[in-house]
Amino acid sequence: MFRAADLAARFNLEVRGDVEASVSGVGTLAGAGPRQLAFLANPKYRSQLVATRAGVVVMREGDAEGFAGTALVARDPYAAFARIAALFEPLPVREPGMHPSAVVDATAHVAPNAHVGPFVSIGARSRVESGAMVGPGCVIGDDCVVGAGSELIARVTLVTRVVIGQRVRIHPGAVLGAAGFGLAMDAGRWLNVPQLGGVRVGDDCEIGANTTIDRGAIEDTVLEEDVRLDNQIQIGHNVHVGAHTAMAGCAAVAGSARIGRYCLIGGAAGVVGHLEICDRVVVTAMSLVTSSIREPGEYSSGTPLMDNRSWRKNAARFKQLDRIARRVGNAGQDHD
Repeated sequence: MFRAADLAARFNLEVRGDVEASVSGVGTLAGAGPRQLAFLANPKYRSQLVATRAGVVVMREGDAEGFAGTALVARDPYAAFARIAALFEPLPVREPGMHPSAVVDATAHVAPNAHVGPFVSIGARSRVESGAMVGPGCVIGDDCVVGAGSELIARVTLVTRVVIGQRVRIHPGAVLGAAGFGLAMDAGRWLNVPQLGGVRVGDDCEIGANTTIDRGAIEDTVLEEDVRLDNQIQIGHNVHVGAHTAMAGCAAVAGSARIGRYCLIGGAAGVVGHLEICDRVVVTAMSLVTSSIREPGEYSSGTPLMDNRSWRKNAARFKQLDRIARRVGNAGQDHD
């Protein structure tokens, strides 16, 4: 239980209203009760503010004017809400030590205060550093590092030569360090190109469930610090992702692409290999990036949803664009 005044002092916010208002949990504007905290960040939900039953609401100063309840005024209400909500997140307690069913190679090193859960396998020359947590069913291959304070929640696989920084969180089913998709055609048959690199993940990254990050062919695949990957994302071999970039679910980045810092890649978007995206680029959902992006901004491709009959008509017209452009060009030349 926290008082509004305590939360304000802790997170450098301003209280408008009852400083003694108590908060025991969080909720939405529409669903929160008298002892819960909600937030207003998106103006389209402003109409819910009048009827909310939330005991405390985090909002911007402009929205707090005339609000009858208790407000915590923040420059960024969503970020403030995230910090406050973390106070109510129940975190499992995992005691240091190694479960009897874990299998650890004699050349591996596990810090005494790390936690290694049941049915974990740790390969040769690998290290699990101070305060790290390796959850049930995880497989850590040879020559890997799990940095201090990092967390492999469950069934995470580090295949080989994967170096995880500090305070990294990896969700269940993720696979890092599998062989990249390197092929050469030889006499009518595919020949696998050896994938001799590894994967390097910077501090404070988060990698979602069932996401896959392939190891490099020669150099490493790299995620810089504070990269956030959603579930079911594919990162190809030798990709380099800049710090503080975030990607939504089912995005795919092909081999050797370079993505800058502070980029946002929308859900199911694709990035073709061997191109570059500069810093502070937004790629909207289901777009396909087929050429390098040199200027910051928001980029989209594809057509918006429409009824199927209209889409078929437009698709037929798309096929005619080249012929129409040639006709217009020839008409212009004739006019000249």
